[in-house]
Amino acid sequence: MGKAVEITHLEHSPADLRGHASKERDGQIVRRLLAVAMVMEGASREEAAARCGMDRQTLRDWIHRYNAEGIPGLASRTGGGPAPALTEQQMAELKAIVLKGPDPETDRVVRWRCVDLRRVIADRWSVTLHERTVGKLLRKLALTRLQPRPFHPKKDAEAQEAFKKTSRNLPVPSCLPQSLAH
Repeated sequence: MGKAVEITHLEHSPADLRGHASKERDGQIVRRLLAVAMVMEGASREEAAARCGMDRQTLRDWIHRYNAEGIPGLASRTGGGPAPALTEQQMAELKAIVLKGPDPETDRVVRWRCVDLRRVIADRWSVTLHERTVGKLLRKLALTRLQPRPFHPKKDAEAQEAFKKTSRNLPVPSCLPQSLAH
């Protein structure tokens, strides 16, 4: 059986802890407050942990946090997560690159794909990312993966317009009904 845990933070009585537990909205904190109150009243660590739905060692850790920080120490903490792969300035540059579009001569693509942007990011900032991560970065920048259909860099807009004007005068194939012709 484990050694008894000593509670050194005696600012609150067990009744005070139960009162705080009745006003608390977070169920996890309520369980921790009640377990600490039970230990303060003389219950064994094993019994208090079992009645509050936690392991004996976990209760010990919460009591150490309560001793160090009081009731605020019983709140769950979340980590900040990993550091972002690109800085805010790099993200702004990436957005400008995407909005500008690729140069077919230098980039050798007519539209950006995640795999292409992955290569640009690696060349420019020496950061290696997965294609899916590049897609997540684009979503963070409020950019969509939907893109307009690419056009050929050597297309002739005047020739297209001239074709549109003359194509209306072409004869209708005999297999089509006249109602669908125009």
